[in-house]
Parts: sequence; C-alpha cells; structure tokens
Amino acid sequence: MTSSRSRSSAGILRISRLAVFVALLTSPALAQTSLGIPGVLAPGVAPELVQGGFTALEGPVGAADGTVYFSDRMPDRTYHLGLDGKITVYQENTGAANGLAFTRDGDMVRAEGGAKRIGKVTRDGKVSVLTDSYNGKPLVSPNDLIVDAKGGIYFTDPGPRPIMPGRPTNVYYLPAGAKEPILIDDQNPRPNGLTLTLDGRTLLVDNTVGPVVFAFDVQSDGTVKNRRPFLQLQDIPADKESGADGMAIDREGRIYVTSVVGIQVFDPAGKYLGRLRGARNLAFGGPDKRTLYLTAADGFFRLKMLSQGPERLGK
Repeated sequence: MTSSRSRSSAGILRISRLAVFVALLTSPALAQTSLGIPGVLAPGVAPELVQGGFTALEGPVGAADGTVYFSDRMPDRTYHLGLDGKITVYQENTGAANGLAFTRDGDMVRAEGGAKRIGKVTRDGKVSVLTDSYNGKPLVSPNDLIVDAKGGIYFTDPGPRPIMPGRPTNVYYLPAGAKEPILIDDQNPRPNGLTLTLDGRTLLVDNTVGPVVFAFDVQSDGTVKNRRPFLQLQDIPADKESGADGMAIDREGRIYVTSVVGIQVFDPAGKYLGRLRGARNLAFGGPDKRTLYLTAADGFFRLKMLSQGPERLGK
C-alpha cells in the first residue's frame, strides 16, 4: 500500500512539473504572443489551463462534433473533452497510445507506441489491430499518424528514447484495408509529427533531432516521391535538438510545428511567420475550430485563435 507521505510527494512532484510548464508558457523568451501573429493570434492572448495533474499527455485531435480527445501514455488512457468543458476518461489500456486520428466513418485510429501497433476503436468501443509489423518484423514504437481522404494511414515509427544507432526510424503508409504498411521513408533521423496539406498532395514530416521539416509528393496510390526540405525551424540553439513534435495545419494552409523554443508558424510556402508559446503537441478543436488545444506533460491547455482549423475531419 502506498503511504500518505508517498502520495503527498507524488502530488507535489506533479504540481511542481506543471508549475514549471506554466512558467515556460509565460516566459517572454519562449513567446511572441504579446505581439501576436496577423491572422493567427491576437496580441496579448495567452494559453489557458483546462486541467492539470496528468503525467505524459500527447496526441490531441478534434472530433466532428467539436469535442477533443487526447492521450496520456502513463497511466495509459485516452481522455475526452466534452462541449460542456468536462474531461472524462474515454478508454483505458490503450497500448500507450500517442497520436490519434479519425476515419471518415468516425472510428478512431491510434499510434500505440507501447503495444507497437496501429489500432482502431470503433464508435461502439470495439478495439482492433490494423497493423503491427513490416516485412516480418514488429513495429518499434509508432508515434503519430494521419488519415488521408482514401482512408489510408500515414504514420511515423521513430522508436522509443534513447536513440539507438542502427534502430529503424521509419515513415509508413498503410493503404485502406491493408494488413502491412508500405515503407515510404527511412532517411529521417527521428520522424515524429506529420500532416497533409489541405489538398492532400503533400505529406509533411518533422524531425525531433534536427530543424528541417521534410515534404513528399503524394502519389495516387498513397506512396510518395521527391523527398525534400520544406521548411527550417528557427532559433534552435546550436547545442539542442529541435524537439519538433506535433504538427497542425489551419484553414489557410499555415503550418504549426512544436519545438524546443515554442510553436512555430509558417505560411503554406514554408515562410516563417512567428512563434506561439510552448507545447508538446497540438490540435484545433471546438465547434468552430478556432481553439488550439495544447498538451504538455502534465497539463492540457487551450488557446483562442484568429485562425481556424481545417474543414477536413481530424487534423
């Protein structure tokens, strides 16, 4: 049995970690929110804490009804933020799910890093495995994913920390109905977040280690070609990894990438526009998709935006 002293110490630790993140959010060194970004964020607007006390939040995604789901890899749960503002447990034992997305039918798909698979949860709660291996070998630790207009799934599999030389760091495409994915890139040092442009013709994948976000031309069968640098994250200290993680896109095609120095915003051509306050992952949500939801390790935040999330389902 856990002693009251142990429980108290754990609670203090959680509060301390959250306090550190709140301090980071309000640090001028990490933010340009006092100045705002035209069309993106009004001057002076800051993130609001929705709820704290979590452990390892990740993978927010907006649902069709305006509600938001997000992952907590420890203690292995998916949460649901309702339109009434209340957060409830949606599902337990998720395989340490990280990235979440939705199919056109409203089923949730998730990158289950702990279970080393891509899973699906139907609207009635039935869980199934979409894929768990490539070329006869198990996946390492899927991280993030996005569903295309055909129902295919792009996902990253960088493996867990620490980075180990020789361990695969892959990006895959799983066609709708297929059991085994197609390897589409194995040259990214540590692929993490990804998104599709609004027309679905370009796949963007960031790199947690370095500052470059890569672009690929999407082909009719979902495979890709013409891998190339697309944008460069700004102001990454020379002695730091970029920390590039979650990615989002808005209705105007602007791209949002989390990094060690904050959320960086770029226009559709990859031109740097400015920086928002820090987060690990992010997604537009709410009935009008004018709220950007942010996950930190301990806290779930929201940021009122001028920009608006994409018209497509999910991110």
